[in-house]
Amino acid sequence: MKVVADTNTFLAVALDEPEKRELLQATEGVALAAPAVLPYEIGNALSALVKRKRLDVDEARNAWRIIQRIPVELMEMDVPAALGIAAEQGIYAYDAYFLQCAMSLRCPLLTLDRAMMRVARAMSIQLVEKP
Repeated sequence: MKVVADTNTFLAVALDEPEKRELLQATEGVALAAPAVLPYEIGNALSALVKRKRLDVDEARNAWRIIQRIPVELMEMDVPAALGIAAEQGIYAYDAYFLQCAMSLRCPLLTLDRAMMRVARAMSIQLVEKP
């Protein structure tokens, strides 16, 4: 089975967040996919954590190294379709890329973002239920 994983799930695993164990269990034996924007989103999130002094630069680099070991297939984005989703749902394109990816692959979405969960449900996108 293939699952589209949101940026926050990769960060939670790399940063040893409380959800890490559940995420690892939920993705065991699953092929992960994400829009090709994923590495840039991760870099941006890590730099934001450094800027807010929640991580130092070495911790951010270490998190990046951990994330690089997670196998994920990066998918080309249908930007016009994502822009339509963003406009229709009142969300940012970055979130819409993940929703559009899950729709085009016809596979579930794994996210920790409650707002994205609500939009996914409204769009009839299946969500990965954490154990």
